[in-house]
Amino acid sequence: MMENGVPKVELGMLHSEGLEPGSLLQRLIVLQQKHRFIPEQEITRLAHTCNVTEAQITGVIEFYSFLHTSPRGEYDILVSDNITDQMQGSHLLADLLSKGLGVALGTTRNDLRVSLDYTSCIGMGDQGPAALINGQTITRLTPSRIHQIVQLIEASTPLSQWPDAFFQVDAKALRSDLLLKSDFSPGAALSSCLEQGPTSIFNRLEQAGLRGCGGAGFSTAAKWRFCASAAGEQRVVVCNADEGEPGTFKDRFLLQSHADRLIEGMTLCAAAVGAGIGFIYLRGEYRYLLESLQTTLDKRRNEGLLGPAILGQEGFDFDISIHLGAGAYICGEESALIESLEGKRGIPRSRPPFPVSQGYLNYPTVVNNVETFCNAAMIIQQGVDWYRSIGTTTSPGSKLLSISGDCDRPGIYEFPFGTTISDILNQCGAHQTMAVQVGGAAGRLIAATEFHRTIAFEDIPTGGSFMVFNQSRELLRAIENFTQFFKHESCGFCTPCRVGSSLLVKQLNKVMVGHATTKDLEEMSILGSLMQKTSHCGLGQTAANPILDGLGKFPHLFQSRLRATRFEPAFDLDASLEEARQLTGRDDPDAHLEGGGV
Repeated sequence: MMENGVPKVELGMLHSEGLEPGSLLQRLIVLQQKHRFIPEQEITRLAHTCNVTEAQITGVIEFYSFLHTSPRGEYDILVSDNITDQMQGSHLLADLLSKGLGVALGTTRNDLRVSLDYTSCIGMGDQGPAALINGQTITRLTPSRIHQIVQLIEASTPLSQWPDAFFQVDAKALRSDLLLKSDFSPGAALSSCLEQGPTSIFNRLEQAGLRGCGGAGFSTAAKWRFCASAAGEQRVVVCNADEGEPGTFKDRFLLQSHADRLIEGMTLCAAAVGAGIGFIYLRGEYRYLLESLQTTLDKRRNEGLLGPAILGQEGFDFDISIHLGAGAYICGEESALIESLEGKRGIPRSRPPFPVSQGYLNYPTVVNNVETFCNAAMIIQQGVDWYRSIGTTTSPGSKLLSISGDCDRPGIYEFPFGTTISDILNQCGAHQTMAVQVGGAAGRLIAATEFHRTIAFEDIPTGGSFMVFNQSRELLRAIENFTQFFKHESCGFCTPCRVGSSLLVKQLNKVMVGHATTKDLEEMSILGSLMQKTSHCGLGQTAANPILDGLGKFPHLFQSRLRATRFEPAFDLDASLEEARQLTGRDDPDAHLEGGGV
């Protein structure tokens, strides 16, 4: 259903029945859409309905950036602030919106007509600058489009009457290989599973060498086996479609163009591990995909490929619900995602126990991303040799890359594992490249001297983000953007990440304005190493990567901005005594502090 041209979120489209208080987040999303904020009386009502305290509900609202306790505008605009959007002029466009609508960034206009702010990457790096308006994606912003948007808003034109071109999200791969070139037959992998049994599935995935495609690269067969052997009668399969890593959008492409493969892979996993419950955790920025995904689920139910007695097999009962996120990067971490599924703040859990033994509602749970499930379905359908026909011995198969930044042809590319960075740059039309950020903000910064290296688990693993920076770019701006991103997205649970990310931002700001010294650079390095070793989860452990890689591979970028090579104190105690010297009329050496600072 559409409301004002935007996909209307209803509890029937999401999971809600019999899962209190697990449905809390979904109910809050519906209320946010209805009222444009969460009224106090609704918080009170939900507290009784879901059997939780009002304080718990308020804590959930404050955790997710798309939920609010004060009214947002009738038109709620969030401009993507990813570095590649900035490179395409997003800040200038946001300023044009601000001036044209008469609303300051980060505020709501007094007449409640419009709210305007920045948000983290919305997964449109190949079609930016981009923004969200009432949760709907707007791509390819230009000054002309900004002018039209201002006119449409001031005329109170419903989104359903805005030009369709504004909301167009292309879903085309610019380079296809093994996965995308091969035909897919819905139900074929499931039929094979029913004929040969779960053990055959585990063995074939293991022989194929399929690893999780989110970047960590854990064996898919091993994860599924662990879940199948865990104690308990019920098991759960979860697709992590919370693709929040800056610069990543390949799962968005698969969700839009190959959802059937994803759902087949999830159902295959359910058959292998004995699961009856499944979830697609869809990031809030991809809400425009909600209806099409629901249509695909309904179609498969009608074809007997989902629901009770799949393919006529008694006891093979498995169904999938969609759980919508609400703007929290940390929920891409699998245990934080499970907390969110249960209607809580997305705080990563301590491990062990791991989700495969105690996950959603303490049921053994498999969590894999979109690309992994698609690959699993295709391996069972096409065979082990098919998958191992490309790639390397250690990293068989292919990898989907989300390429953006300084290149002629940004978009989705599929390459065999083992492809060099230089080959990828040539094929996407990159020129005079200074550096590539592989794996998003949490990934690694690769200098030109390393372009001979390959995309592979044994060399440079990646979840799929590939951001290109040419020699005209001020690379420190990208590092600054990533560092600020981690500060903003920290869940605040552990001290190393919560405090460390804030300190790194302050130290880097000192560099950017020309007040840093070599001592500051040393402190940044020490702090980054400390965060890597002591943070609670992967976000904190990788938050310092951009700075540490920058210091290690591009030290001249930092050193050229240093004010001095010696230590420069943040507070000058000698200068603070100047007023006392003037009052006493003294300016002799004994009236000064040697060194001057603390």
